[in-house]
Amino acid sequence: MTTERFAEAGQAPLILTVPGLGNSGPGHWQTIWEDVLPNCRRVDLGLWEEPHRNTWVNKINLAIQRADRPVVLVAHSLGCLAVAWWAEFERPRDGKVIGALLVAPPDVEERPIDRRLTRFAPCPQGELPFASCLVASRNDPYMRIGAARRLADAWGSQFADAGEAGHINAQSDLGEWAFGQLLLDQLLPTPLRDAQNATGIGPVGNFRPDRSLRRLGA
Repeated sequence: MTTERFAEAGQAPLILTVPGLGNSGPGHWQTIWEDVLPNCRRVDLGLWEEPHRNTWVNKINLAIQRADRPVVLVAHSLGCLAVAWWAEFERPRDGKVIGALLVAPPDVEERPIDRRLTRFAPCPQGELPFASCLVASRNDPYMRIGAARRLADAWGSQFADAGEAGHINAQSDLGEWAFGQLLLDQLLPTPLRDAQNATGIGPVGNFRPDRSLRRLGA
């Protein structure tokens, strides 16, 4: 089913959260989003403390294939690399994944803080085959913001500057993370936004998509 047909059916996209190393705990914005946003659930990657690249990629692929509607991926930290490797291996062209919000990807090659991150090296450099936004913090210990900008360019992603928010995790104390929800809204194609408005579903996160990602990342 194409994106347009999903829109005609009035189906809101399925939001799949993809956590990173150690999973996302109770105070993490991903966990909060799963509680407060409709149609939002987690991909259970397993092996949270001993991540295995191909296992995580296969779990993402299975979750996407099981979805009966378009999918927006919301990844954090090492989960961003898992999404990038899924795109590299699967080379999806069916349009089922309509976007990805990629938050705080870590450096897995030159300056990895945790050696377990190197299991996902090298970092894929191919352009992602769907709309995406990479969000980075100016004081993230896992990746310098300049490197994050270059990665966004390689992946063909819009770039959003989250300010000084650390690793944009539970320790960042972001609550529902309104800025992230606004970025998520921007990943919805116009037909799906219109369908949501027409059916009264409303925009994800209670924000109206009235500004571009480029302006948000300025």
